[in-house]
Amino acid sequence: MHIEAGPLLKMIDSPEDLKNISREKLHQVCDELRQYIIDVVSVHGGHFAASLGVVELSVALHYVYNTPYDQLVWDVGHQAYGHKILTGRRDEFISNRKYKGLSGFPKRSESEYDTFGVGHSSTSISAALGMSMAAKYKKENRKSVAIIGDGSMTAGMAFEAMNHAGVADSDVLIILNDNCMSIDPNVGALKEYLTDISTSPTYNKFRDELWQLMGKLPIGKTFTREMASKVEAGLKGVVSKSSNLFEALQLRYFGPIDGHNISNLVDTLKDLKEIPGPKILHIITVKGKGYALAEKDQTKWHAPGLFDKLTGEIIKKKIETPQPPKYQDVFGHSIVELAKENKSIMGITPAMPSGSSLKFMMEAMPDRAFDVGICEQHAVTLSAGLATQGIKAFCNIYSSFMQRAYDQVIHDVALQNLPVVFCLDRAGLVGEDGPTHHGCYDIAFFRCIPNMIIAAPMNEIELRNIMYTAQLPTIQSPFVIRYPRGEGVTIDWQKPFEEITIGKGRKLKDGKEIAILSLGHPGNFAQTAIRNLRDEGIDPAHYDIRFVKPLDEALLHEVFQNYDKIITIEDATIIGGMGAAVLEFMNEHNYHSKITMLGIPDSIIEHGSLKELYHECHYDAIAIADAVKALLGKQIMSEV
Repeated sequence: MHIEAGPLLKMIDSPEDLKNISREKLHQVCDELRQYIIDVVSVHGGHFAASLGVVELSVALHYVYNTPYDQLVWDVGHQAYGHKILTGRRDEFISNRKYKGLSGFPKRSESEYDTFGVGHSSTSISAALGMSMAAKYKKENRKSVAIIGDGSMTAGMAFEAMNHAGVADSDVLIILNDNCMSIDPNVGALKEYLTDISTSPTYNKFRDELWQLMGKLPIGKTFTREMASKVEAGLKGVVSKSSNLFEALQLRYFGPIDGHNISNLVDTLKDLKEIPGPKILHIITVKGKGYALAEKDQTKWHAPGLFDKLTGEIIKKKIETPQPPKYQDVFGHSIVELAKENKSIMGITPAMPSGSSLKFMMEAMPDRAFDVGICEQHAVTLSAGLATQGIKAFCNIYSSFMQRAYDQVIHDVALQNLPVVFCLDRAGLVGEDGPTHHGCYDIAFFRCIPNMIIAAPMNEIELRNIMYTAQLPTIQSPFVIRYPRGEGVTIDWQKPFEEITIGKGRKLKDGKEIAILSLGHPGNFAQTAIRNLRDEGIDPAHYDIRFVKPLDEALLHEVFQNYDKIITIEDATIIGGMGAAVLEFMNEHNYHSKITMLGIPDSIIEHGSLKELYHECHYDAIAIADAVKALLGKQIMSEV
């Protein structure tokens, strides 16, 4: 489907083209850019509300700065669609997040305008500061700008970077995009502080009057600006007892200003370009600006999928038969069930209550379930502190984001052998979000840590039973439960809880000549492959390993004593994963079977649908059947 850009936007193939447009027409550019994002995302999907909220900022930045010589770093990157469209990728934008198409996030290999690859929050200030320090060292007159949302400001890394920026004497500008949202509404004292500044009628009224007055005085511009800044700083101290946070870090603070006033943004950015040193510009925006439904329900419209742009109806596939639930919803409902029976259970999530479905417990038990903001390190050590007091903390974090808290898992949880339950949502490949969000590495980096229990359910019933087992008082060690994004396989999943023996796998079927060992959800791919192989007279055995640590040694002895050809399958990296653990077992016990390991290869896997990525990584049902036949020395005739 062809999507037509507006007449001005159609002329912009680079920021240089944008600069050729008169200031008076920048409002029209913003309107056309916003409409183009709505047109494309409604038909092709993607993140939505965040980019609408920074349309004016995106235009103003590329209008004022000499990009890509001047460096723009977009934090997280959900909001960078306008930036991509303005930097030569307008016509390609329909391929956004599709297999072999544009990435949904800024990506250095995609464009010189994408100065830093992002996807996880709170990295922009550190990166922009590094660029600014390099420019100073090389005596280059290039500017560095970090564009960070208020949600990303809750992470400790942002404060570490600001703490350094204040003393680094580098020409870096931090733009704080304040819309009171990350994906879910922001939480914490920082949100209250920003709200205090941005909503004070006394401060905002006096600030506007102050600048108008200074503009009329017959004195020099520099003196006027300095005098206004001093008076404004004093005023902030009156209206907010905590308003000197940024100044305390030696960052010159400007704002708050309206982030949707393109003329004011252009003027402000031009002024700030001439002011040396580290500084922060606080802008107020509305997430979803220009699309009424997105403004009203910003969480729902963060990434709504396909929708009718006229009616706002989100288009869902017409499904006539009952469908299995999403794994995260099974987690969310099951933890509420468990917590009703076990008063020691609490839930913790770093800013993903909707995505992880901990929202169900937060609604039912607000005194026992907490969103701590984008603070994975804090979430882990908070859970460890709870565990020292007899609380069974379920710390729910996306696998990819758990990478950010690795030291806390080792130092604060594993070394003290505290029974924190880590529920790793989005483990394995995640699809269109791509390499920054794939949960590839958790098995490899957790398996080497002493005291850890690591499990992966094959279906929703298994997830419930592993969760039940993890909260039992007999479990006094860290417990990792990893499960994939999206829909499972079991419609009738809400069965009574059953305890599972730690380190005990399952034999799902006997077979001949060859055994398949699967871990977690890919066991369902293996079952499909086994059914498809029957017509060719091939009958593999199938074992669900279930626990990658501790391994079920009795089960593995059975496998190696009965099969000299073995295939391992996992939705994780082959290096350091379950297959590697099986190889280690084989070597330790002097077995000599032939093993083929299927899983995520030693390469960066880009974005695409899960079906496309499973096929590319060779562990979908077709690839499993081909691997079985190859190991048996039979001709491969599978359809691609």
